[in-house]
Amino acid sequence: MDDLIALEDLPVEQLIEMIRERTGAGVNLSFPGKVIARQIGRKVRPRTQRTVAKYSAGEEPERSRNLLIEGDNLQALASLYRERGKIDMILTDPPYNTGGDFRYNDKWDKDPNDPDLGEFVGSDDPARHTKWMRFMYPRLQMMRAMLKQSGVLAICIDSRELFHLGQMLDELFGEENRLAIINWQKSYSPRSDNRHVSTATEYVLVYAKDERVAKTGLEVRTESMDARYLNRDGDNRVWKAGDFSGPKALTHQGMVYGIQSPFTGEVHYPPVGRCWVFPQSETKKLLEEWGTRYELRDIGDAELRAAVVGVDSAGVRNVKALMLKEPLTQARSAAKQRLADGPWPRIFFGIKGTGRPQQKRYLEDVKQGRVPMTYWADELIDAPETLGDVSWDHEESGHSQTGVNELTSVVGAGHGFETVKPMKLIAKLVQIWCPPEGVVLDPFAGSGTTGHAVLQLNHDTDSHRRFVLIEQGRPENGDSYAKTLTADRLSRVISGDWKNKRHTPLGGGFTFKRLERRIDRKTLLLMERDEMIDTVIASHSSTGSRRSLVLIPITGKGKKPYTYLVAKNASNEGIFLVWSGAGENTDLTEDVYETITEEAAREGLADLYHVYSRRNLLVTDDVIWYQIPDRILSDFGLDIRTDAFTEEV
Repeated sequence: MDDLIALEDLPVEQLIEMIRERTGAGVNLSFPGKVIARQIGRKVRPRTQRTVAKYSAGEEPERSRNLLIEGDNLQALASLYRERGKIDMILTDPPYNTGGDFRYNDKWDKDPNDPDLGEFVGSDDPARHTKWMRFMYPRLQMMRAMLKQSGVLAICIDSRELFHLGQMLDELFGEENRLAIINWQKSYSPRSDNRHVSTATEYVLVYAKDERVAKTGLEVRTESMDARYLNRDGDNRVWKAGDFSGPKALTHQGMVYGIQSPFTGEVHYPPVGRCWVFPQSETKKLLEEWGTRYELRDIGDAELRAAVVGVDSAGVRNVKALMLKEPLTQARSAAKQRLADGPWPRIFFGIKGTGRPQQKRYLEDVKQGRVPMTYWADELIDAPETLGDVSWDHEESGHSQTGVNELTSVVGAGHGFETVKPMKLIAKLVQIWCPPEGVVLDPFAGSGTTGHAVLQLNHDTDSHRRFVLIEQGRPENGDSYAKTLTADRLSRVISGDWKNKRHTPLGGGFTFKRLERRIDRKTLLLMERDEMIDTVIASHSSTGSRRSLVLIPITGKGKKPYTYLVAKNASNEGIFLVWSGAGENTDLTEDVYETITEEAAREGLADLYHVYSRRNLLVTDDVIWYQIPDRILSDFGLDIRTDAFTEEV
């Protein structure tokens, strides 16, 4: 509530959300300028994108699959309407607020389109955390909007802003959608960077847009993992011992029952809060493979079972125990004989017969992969194959110096990057949370590690992932390393022409686009159709009166593509563009109108048409007409009476 005047401009739903934050239960995030930060994303003006063939790489159609954008990531995200709601994974490495690694311009509070880059925020700035949060909040808002409903965000951070970033993500995504807080080992030797404790780890925060539909993939199994499966009893399949209990005893009380051992006569129960994984009928059959008979018997064990379930004995279900049907001496004799002769039944009582019930887990029944852990240990360490640990050793994820060395090998020395995320870390994250045919977005692309990882995975595995990278570089120094470094790295790994030596080409390609800082009539009228479509969609969505519309890019159904239909809005009204380039027809004529009505009917759209063209040569009540370029310039907030919209570069 730091700017009461600004509150008047907020939509009702956002005001309701803010009231709930301040009156509801739980922990709420508050920082100076938060209200303004929440509005910035709504005020960012989309930009036109111009293709720069010189910095693109690969053959068509590979170039069209991937995209590298040079420019501010907030403006780029506002301009990527084609990708909104279509991204499977956002994987990024933002500035860590280490001092001098990001800029903040106070004018952005009122106009996020102000061209001034602002001053670097130093480590001694008392408002550095607030400025960082105001910088990140609108970008996180836009990132969430870019994701599919099943999409996942994985964002790298260190201890400086870990808690602030986590609070913002909890608020924007919801705590229930937090999938993991991964701790990875960035260095493996002590560092003198802290007066008390050497800093050896960094973090990756992983959030789903909706954890109910998000999917976490399996990692590739290794030889050392498979080596844990043995044949110690003469079974014709290799196996290892597994837990015979599972969770949710309270909701599966019928699976909480006593099992009498044929070796010792002891009656075993699941651990507290857990239940056996097989129902009694199946367990009985497996136990009788030890050469003895079992029966269901009431042994008055309600209190024992209630303690396991976690309820009062009066509230526990009446479940009988699986007990020996014959004397223990007879059962023990038969069981010991089977233990000596083998193979053992699937349920066994330890290798000597004196333990708790366990089950055989056969290698051929195990999934063809492993569940990813938040702890990536050395393959030789016998780590549990479950979620729950909190650190990844460098053997699993690589370390920071590895990333620097990898970059140097590709582009040569002198790149100026002192910290680079290792390929192993980034590729592993992509493998786990982006499907083989998915799209990865990196709004802080840096040296292009994410794009390199996607290309490498596509080359090495049966996957066809796409990437969208955004990088601004340091334009204040004339160093737009989107061109000089990011594009160079990607081009070299695609062709195999690394700086250190020739490598196997990874193939693929990408298109390099630049966000225009100057928009004028001449720029618009020289656009190709694809560029004009992007601009029309951006301009149609940029004004306040239409801000609530949801624009969906249209593709032709069947063999015939659409000639004019490019999108539809939330009211199921079509958006049409009469533009095939400056040398072709750009006017709304009767013939064009007839085609437009046919395409609208084919798509099942309403009988009201939004048409962009140079001129309108007919009058009809069912067309809302937008003149190119004046209407587009106006929608971008430009004065159409002037010949150009210029900004100081």
